[in-house]
Amino acid sequence: MTQPTEPIVRRKLSTEVFDRLRTMIASGSLKPGDQMPSERELMERFGVGRPAIREAMQALANNGLLAIQHGERARVVAPTPRALFGQVNGAAQIMLSSSPTALGHLKEARIFLERGMVRQAAERAGPGDIDDLSRLIDTQRAALGDAETFIAADMRFHVRIAAISGNPIFEAVSEAMLGWLKEYHTEMLIWTGKERFTLAEHEQVLAALAGNDADAAEAAMVGHLERSSALYVHQSAEEAEASAKATA
Repeated sequence: MTQPTEPIVRRKLSTEVFDRLRTMIASGSLKPGDQMPSERELMERFGVGRPAIREAMQALANNGLLAIQHGERARVVAPTPRALFGQVNGAAQIMLSSSPTALGHLKEARIFLERGMVRQAAERAGPGDIDDLSRLIDTQRAALGDAETFIAADMRFHVRIAAISGNPIFEAVSEAMLGWLKEYHTEMLIWTGKERFTLAEHEQVLAALAGNDADAAEAAMVGHLERSSALYVHQSAEEAEASAKATA
């Protein structure tokens, strides 16, 4: 009977170095804040050339495990949810730009996740949380007519609600989704006067949070997101150019 073949795949040297260094970090041999050994030390330790070391180190940095700064020794960093989502930003933007369907899925996912996060926020919000959210609404009100500042405060409002949970993954998910959506904001918000709707809706959400009313907070958030989701539109390059000329 013929035995199935199990060929040994020859791996790149940089992949071997990456795996060994990652194991050292995972095992605690290298801890967050520690400097990495020098390139020369690693070359001697693993018996490989400088290109393999540099490629492995860059891969670790891309995975959020190392911080590399020019002229300084690389340092081990603690993985965070924010760094994790940062790694997929480029791929997410390509997916969204190439598929109108993907943008619709992202808007739907945002509503699904934020309705749960705002319910939890209503159960846990304290006076400090309410004060922070109130100040962000004040920032938006002062920025009427200034699209960039208004939208930035809008994003911080939603991320701050996610942060009330105390779960850094919720906060990172909210921040990532809003960053991806921002690329598709048509800025109809400003020149059609819809920013005042946003302010009123944010105030409704805040009032429900201040009253620790999860049902009211969920209803206000869903209404707000369903109305504002129309502001995020997938446009081709030609459509984007025509839109820019129309509003110039």
